[in-house]
Amino acid sequence: MKKTVVVGMSGGVDSSVAALLLKEQGYNVIGLYMNNWEEKDECGACTGEEDFADVRRVGNALGIPYYSVNFAKEYMDRVFSYFLAEYKAGRTPNPDVLCNREIKFKDFKQAALRLGADYVATGHYCDILHDNGTHYLLKAKDQSKDQTYFLNQLSQEQLDKVLFPLGKLDKSEVRAIAEKHGLATAKKKDSTGICFIGERNFRNFLQTYIPNKKGKIMTYDGKALGEHLGLMYYTIGQRRGLGIGGQAGDDGSRWFVIEKDLENNILYVAHGSEDRLYTDGLIMKECNWIPSRPEKTEFECTAKFRYRQPEQKCTVKIKPDCIEVLFAEKQRAITEGQFAVFYDGDKCIGGGVIEQAFKCL
Repeated sequence: MKKTVVVGMSGGVDSSVAALLLKEQGYNVIGLYMNNWEEKDECGACTGEEDFADVRRVGNALGIPYYSVNFAKEYMDRVFSYFLAEYKAGRTPNPDVLCNREIKFKDFKQAALRLGADYVATGHYCDILHDNGTHYLLKAKDQSKDQTYFLNQLSQEQLDKVLFPLGKLDKSEVRAIAEKHGLATAKKKDSTGICFIGERNFRNFLQTYIPNKKGKIMTYDGKALGEHLGLMYYTIGQRRGLGIGGQAGDDGSRWFVIEKDLENNILYVAHGSEDRLYTDGLIMKECNWIPSRPEKTEFECTAKFRYRQPEQKCTVKIKPDCIEVLFAEKQRAITEGQFAVFYDGDKCIGGGVIEQAFKCL
């Protein structure tokens, strides 16, 4: 008897090819589309309707049934509310990580199992190893597309019965497969922007939910350079969009953000040497370990501190009240609210929220 796989279909090429490959492998495939955001974009279009239309086209072409589920309330309550709270606190969150943990591999997976799924699959670029009840999250073959960073918060229960059909394919191969089979999504542009919300004018979008509070842009020596539009719009190390053009530093270099003072609503900037942006380590309150907490309380591994970054060597120290990460080489602009994600070779071994960066004396 055929095993049933419910595929999370987004209306994009990756999930379309994931469904195609699983059908070719002999599974009974069902497509399931998630509607997690109901507001229209800046042009007044509801992209969810367009995406589900593509799911319909692909489902019909593959001869598989397809359905939709609505998790807009759950997304608002457990992902978007966190996103807003972090920005209000002056941090820079990563809602995609929370969306995977709270929606895609929780509510969505539960809905898939209710449809009779033996397995659940997505179009993520990563791989997985199921070994006698232990589940290991592995990097994708296509390192430029690897998405293990965004899956670092998944538990063993969430990784159980999960398939990642694209793990051993390059993006170019996925496009070629879609074109070969005439799928409607073959040349569709990859989605970008906030998870399920998409591309927006970020400042306009955020201002809809958090009132912007203008304030001073200053140097540490007390020089006022201009006015910021609201601290939530800026991140440590940022150079562009500061709005203080024509005020080059003494050495002609560009200004960059070094601190956000929430209490006094001041954005501090500097120019020249970036030494102040480089730190020796970071602190995390907790970490989600995959598949389980390491036996050693101190070990070496590699890590990413933002998605688009090569892995960096570091030493992890698991302490009773926190996790301390010491960098082999100083790192630039470590950002509170982002995730530090750890790797041991091809395995993603977990990650957690960055609470603060520090310099060694």
